[in-house]
Amino acid sequence: MGQFYRVAILGATGAVGTELLELLESRHFPLADLKLLASARSAGTTLKFRGEKLTVEAVNAQSFDGVDIVLASAGGSISKAWAKTAIAAGAVMIDNSSAFRMDSKVPLIVPEVNPQEAANHQGLIANPNCTTILMSVAVYPLHRVQPIKRIVASTYQSASGAGARAMEEVKTQSQAILNGQTPKPEIFPYPLAFNLFPHNSPLNEQGYCEEEMKMVNETRKILGASDLRITATCVRVPVLRAHSESINLEFESPFDVAKAREILSKAPGVKLVDDWQANYFPMPIDASGKDDILVGRIRQDISNPNGLELWLCGDQIRKGAALNAIQIAELLVEKNLLKPQIAAIV
Repeated sequence: MGQFYRVAILGATGAVGTELLELLESRHFPLADLKLLASARSAGTTLKFRGEKLTVEAVNAQSFDGVDIVLASAGGSISKAWAKTAIAAGAVMIDNSSAFRMDSKVPLIVPEVNPQEAANHQGLIANPNCTTILMSVAVYPLHRVQPIKRIVASTYQSASGAGARAMEEVKTQSQAILNGQTPKPEIFPYPLAFNLFPHNSPLNEQGYCEEEMKMVNETRKILGASDLRITATCVRVPVLRAHSESINLEFESPFDVAKAREILSKAPGVKLVDDWQANYFPMPIDASGKDDILVGRIRQDISNPNGLELWLCGDQIRKGAALNAIQIAELLVEKNLLKPQIAAIV
């Protein structure tokens, strides 16, 4: 006897929404029913799933009736508008926006790191920021063995982090430049093709942007280390898909490089790409469309005997967003942390 679940994707037509759809199919999630929800503007659109065409519906007050799990990826304001309605209808919302991440009552989960937090949900679970997820998966296996004192992170974030339209904008701008024309930015404040610039999220009074502070605050919450020292610099780069990060870790005492490499070679969600002889290390082109975080260039920090350096690449849309949400849903099912409405023989 197996359990089947009714699932709704809120924001089904976006870059993450369509990836959620693909993952539900490819990972054979036990579905009784799938509902695709979006704004009234997108209502009537059809999307393929398991060889059939499903019609996108405009979200309304009755959309969540009978739904077990809501995978929300339509932005913070939409999540805030519908979270109470979904929870009141008996669903668990897994939210990909930043709306609830730092709420003390809402678990912030990376399944490879803190799956035990799923048991504490009150109908709402937050999916962390993409850069935080990628870094957490890579550094947690080391943190478990020897607690990290300080993290210095520099990110190289692809256009996919700003959505499907941003990815198309980079393509259009690239073509314009190659044709000798002036590129026109619409999604980004500046041309991203053949360019890069600091992440354009709002700055705080200390000069840190919102994206950088997400890495700081969310990593502390996920690792359960409120006093962990973290600093970050987030940069947007002209890559279509998959983010890259340069990570410097400081420990209380030296962390053997060979030991770190061995730990990461066995870590869940990590693929070691560390071929010194061939000078071959993680690249976003190799990480695109992949589930694992590619980690390499593991070396001792020559300026600090207690420091380790590593480089990682991970698909922002996949593990950085959609896959992590699906893994949380799978965790809820596996641990029986929501009440299914349909029982069926597999």
